[in-house]
Amino acid sequence: MEKSSIKTGRFDPKLSIKRAREQKKVTLGSTLVTPTHTYTWSSSMERLNILREGIPYESIEVLSQRINTSVKDILQLIDMPQTTYNKKKREQALLTGRDSEIVLLSIELLDYGIEVFNQEEDKFQRWLKKSNIALGGVTPESLLDSTTGIQEVMNCLNRLEYGNLA
Repeated sequence: MEKSSIKTGRFDPKLSIKRAREQKKVTLGSTLVTPTHTYTWSSSMERLNILREGIPYESIEVLSQRINTSVKDILQLIDMPQTTYNKKKREQALLTGRDSEIVLLSIELLDYGIEVFNQEEDKFQRWLKKSNIALGGVTPESLLDSTTGIQEVMNCLNRLEYGNLA
């Protein structure tokens, strides 16, 4: 019986490490690009300054694209009615401090998660949507509604990066 040269879909750690080394980017912080502004921060204090200035409602759309989910799902996460979102976006208003913080921390989490998964965004997206024993059996995505939930997902990613149960 001869061996087939067709890929079986098994995970090849050597290939993954090689791909990660080739794609490794120097991460100096996080960036949120909206149609009207670009926000970049690399420290908590820089993030705090952005929070104090406020970020536009259109950043919710950017977050939904990054997480690969609908705006409606993001609005449910941050407990915002669709009508409020539509009105505030039309008025070009800024998000509240809490909502701005959720968006910015989520962006940081996404950047870190993609880094942990060796720039393999599809794998990270699948991980976000799968229930996780280390998170009490819920999906990481469902915890993005609070700073505490985001921190728990970050902790889980940190454990993954260093080879611990996550």
